[in-house]
Amino acid sequence: MSIADNAMGQNLQRLFQLRHDVRGMRPYDLGLLLIALSLMSVGLIIVTSASMPAAARLFDNPFHFAIRHGIYMVIALVAALVTLQIPMRWWRLSNAWLLLVAIALLVAVLLVGRNVNGSTRWLAIGPITIQAAEPAKLFFFCYLAGYLVRRYEEVTENLKGFIKPLAVLFLLAFLLLMQPDLGTVVVMFATTVGLLFLAGAKLWQFFGLLISGLCAVVALIMFEEYRIKRITAFLDPWADPFGSGYQLTQSLMAYGRGDIFGQGLGNSLQKLEYLPEAHTDFIAAILAEELGFAGVCAVLVLLMMLVLKALRLGNLALQQERPFEGYLAHSIGIWFSFQTAVNVGASAGILPTKGLTLPLVSYGGNSLILMAMAVAILLRIDFELRMDGVQALSDKKRSKANE
Repeated sequence: MSIADNAMGQNLQRLFQLRHDVRGMRPYDLGLLLIALSLMSVGLIIVTSASMPAAARLFDNPFHFAIRHGIYMVIALVAALVTLQIPMRWWRLSNAWLLLVAIALLVAVLLVGRNVNGSTRWLAIGPITIQAAEPAKLFFFCYLAGYLVRRYEEVTENLKGFIKPLAVLFLLAFLLLMQPDLGTVVVMFATTVGLLFLAGAKLWQFFGLLISGLCAVVALIMFEEYRIKRITAFLDPWADPFGSGYQLTQSLMAYGRGDIFGQGLGNSLQKLEYLPEAHTDFIAAILAEELGFAGVCAVLVLLMMLVLKALRLGNLALQQERPFEGYLAHSIGIWFSFQTAVNVGASAGILPTKGLTLPLVSYGGNSLILMAMAVAILLRIDFELRMDGVQALSDKKRSKANE
């Protein structure tokens, strides 16, 4: 990771100095980069610890999942480096095509996707397995940011402009629910609501959309028996601790054992295959058991800092009249914050189980790669804003010299 960090820093520094004769000014947000790398490092450590018992039983190699996660991290860093070289202008001009790619991937999953545990969410292309919902989130947020730039007046002044992006969301939600994947739909809906509110949608439209969305989620839950079982298990997991409430009760035991400073790294009992999906959806429970309340707070503080940096970057971009970059940074910040809240809330019994990863921490190649790309987009936005700022200073100096 240090090699990738140095390479990226030198490349940006070179480009920055070629464009502007500036010495001693950093061309990117080092804090944002270090936060992301710290979260990925913590994820590698906790995934290794949480997955060893299951990996030893399934593959006769306790480091099987750790090695795969390490490979995913390398791919994620390479993908982030490539993304960092793409100008934001390309994302702005290509957002409609990216939406079509997202729709095509979701349709392809339904037609030729791989079924695992009753869900068809994965598209196998040779040795590569793609979870179409992950790129669909990022590509939809790019489209939504582009739409708000193109149709800002329509969104803020009449109902027609407000409903158009919701129609696209409805199409994606329909395709995702066919898999089924309600968790991704909820994240996309929450991010859309937040972004439309930040863009200046009227309050009655905002609350109408929020209430309609909540009613739709309740209806979707009531029409599926397995979702009803999840809700009942969430409300009272101890009523059936060896049935529908088993996963949540084991997760709560992990939180209870963790106390303030945890049992120590590697000393979790719940990871000994008492807690299913310990290294994926319930990684926060193992983190709590081994590193305690302090460890969970440390990870949440890092994620909160990342989200605040994204939102601050979005505000700065809007102030510098870069609305696409501003809306996209805001959407990434809302996405990360809401997905974190759902993941930790589900493992702690605050929210129903949704099967969403903890950003940059949980095991899962697709999620890790796409979120690393999202962080790289934030770095690129910050880089371009700094270039604009330096250009403005250079222009002022030239004008004063001419005077």
